[in-house]
Amino acid sequence: MELFEKLGIAKNLTPTIDWDLLPAETFAIFESWGGKDQQRLRSPNERHYYFFVDGWTSPATLCLMERGIKHAQVLATIDAPQDLIDQAIKDDGLSKSLDRNYAINSSLKNWLINNIIESSELSAVHPVEHKQQAEITYNLPQRDTPLPENLEPVMLQNRAKLRQEDDISASLSKYNFFDSTRNQAGSFTNFLVDNGDNQTITDKVTGLMWQQSGADLTSIRKMRAHVDRLNDDEFAGFSDWRLPSLEEALSLMTPEVQDNDLHMNPCFKDDTPFIFVAEERKPGGYWFCDYKQGTVFWASGTIPGGFGKMCRNI
Repeated sequence: MELFEKLGIAKNLTPTIDWDLLPAETFAIFESWGGKDQQRLRSPNERHYYFFVDGWTSPATLCLMERGIKHAQVLATIDAPQDLIDQAIKDDGLSKSLDRNYAINSSLKNWLINNIIESSELSAVHPVEHKQQAEITYNLPQRDTPLPENLEPVMLQNRAKLRQEDDISASLSKYNFFDSTRNQAGSFTNFLVDNGDNQTITDKVTGLMWQQSGADLTSIRKMRAHVDRLNDDEFAGFSDWRLPSLEEALSLMTPEVQDNDLHMNPCFKDDTPFIFVAEERKPGGYWFCDYKQGTVFWASGTIPGGFGKMCRNI
């Protein structure tokens, strides 16, 4: 297929387009990698290719994705008729996707087959350049550094509770947290210090100690068990670790994407692109803080996966 040749994908990989793969399915298939969807995968090294509509851009963009277990990379954008792209979003429905990635419809599929898959003229295909991942370095003040005089401590809500949609906007406004969809002008100022143990970071503004790394993909049930293990093992010398509240998780959100490709200070590892928070959603579901997209979303409790970054009060 000349499309893959243009993108420099080796022929021995025998790449094909998976027309049946939907963006809304990819979390359970490639991130959680479990349940009934595991039968679609044979190896962590295999790659699947599918087209989707990226609704985060304006206007929305048609993209080609390369997907594998814990691997996601947009290979190219495609100049397709905008009316077909917009109609695909309408056909998919606003409630089917957690992060504004939408499935293509039959009209867009036919256009792709006729103009991209079966064509040797690929001027409409624009490969996405991916920079080499450099080693991320950071330089934080040491733990004994006092809070600067121009900053004041902030007490955040730290009790788990049911949260409605309207509560999110209220919290963003109250603390001026950044959210790429709800409060793009927001910016919360931290004062992060390095505790020198290669395990934890402390924010002297919020009075929270954070795991520098975090827990890999797991369910909410396993995440709670993980917290218990951290406390039983006295991780970093403490036994009062917990899931953060939504406000606490949002306090780490930065307006700009950092060197770790997240809306989060690069002193934190990039192994927690989105995390569970302590609150559940009313009328149903669980809240997540998404540092990859810079926003908050909720998902059904049946989705078998999520990351975790625990905190404690100092």
